[in-house]
Amino acid sequence: MVKAAKNIRHLSLRELEEYFASIGEKSFRAKQVYEWIWQKAALSFADMTNLSKALRQQLGANFTLPALAMDAIQFSGDGTIKSRFKTWDNHLVEGVLIPTESRYTACVSSQIGCSLSCKFCATGYMERQRNLDFDEIYDEVVLINQQCEKTHGKKLTNIVFMGMGEPLLNYKNVLKAIDRISSPDGLAMSPRRVTVSTAGVARMIRQLGDDKVKFKLALSLHAADDRKRCEIMPINDTNNIKSLIDALNYFYKHTKNEITFEYILFNNFNDSLKDADELIKIYRQVPADLINIIEYNPIDFAEFSKPTEEKIQSFMAYLEKNRVNARLRRSRGRDIDAACGQLANKNTVSSKV
Repeated sequence: MVKAAKNIRHLSLRELEEYFASIGEKSFRAKQVYEWIWQKAALSFADMTNLSKALRQQLGANFTLPALAMDAIQFSGDGTIKSRFKTWDNHLVEGVLIPTESRYTACVSSQIGCSLSCKFCATGYMERQRNLDFDEIYDEVVLINQQCEKTHGKKLTNIVFMGMGEPLLNYKNVLKAIDRISSPDGLAMSPRRVTVSTAGVARMIRQLGDDKVKFKLALSLHAADDRKRCEIMPINDTNNIKSLIDALNYFYKHTKNEITFEYILFNNFNDSLKDADELIKIYRQVPADLINIIEYNPIDFAEFSKPTEEKIQSFMAYLEKNRVNARLRRSRGRDIDAACGQLANKNTVSSKV
């Protein structure tokens, strides 16, 4: 017999079948409930309208369904939409819908806060409260997808784990969320449309290789030598660049999945042609598809600034001259603190839900 007040989404289909058998119900009820949970995104047992009222009440008495709730929404002038979600225990976490002409991307969070304290990231100045459960991450995608359909008449095309938190420090929940997102009895999105971004946890990058995951991987590099990287990313003290290069090669050997480097340009810190040379050396050591050069987005706590447009273009031209596949990623949603590194649950929201 299943324990009372257990989150029903933490049960497998087989466990649901066992539960329904234990109360004398037909096994097909399990498939109906499973479909409501994962394909129809039911937010309550009352939504499960092909079950009798008595059965819905019985489910409510024995299980919980702690779905993520939309708390507030902000709209950027460039079309980006930032959503603030509330968890069952009243924590707040943010996700972003980024529309372009060719794709609709959900940027989702994996933790409430973050423990890595990267000096340029607003989330890094927050205390990590807890990991998000896999079903909460799933809810982020569902709610942003509904938002996308309502606003643009289109479903999401891509998902990036580039929101709040370090995905590889919430490894099991992130992988289980992606499994539900990509499963035919879930959202049925291709895992090739999913990118997990990490600040660099070498041991867990190797674990991704061992688990032969199907999604893409992005490494937030942001400095191409250990001294500078340690200065802005304390995780580099225990995960230096050489260990990350080795881990990325291991990951690629076992998965052949796409690898991307993320590199934010900071004025007079990592934006010189010497820095570009060091970046090229790393790029040559890994079968990376792309380097995303990212515009810096200012935050309240940090003293970094964005380089001039001339310096940015000079950096990009140098990479291109050296036959590096690099792309300049322009900021989206900066006016609502929804751009890269800006998520921090600010209270300046334009639309309460």
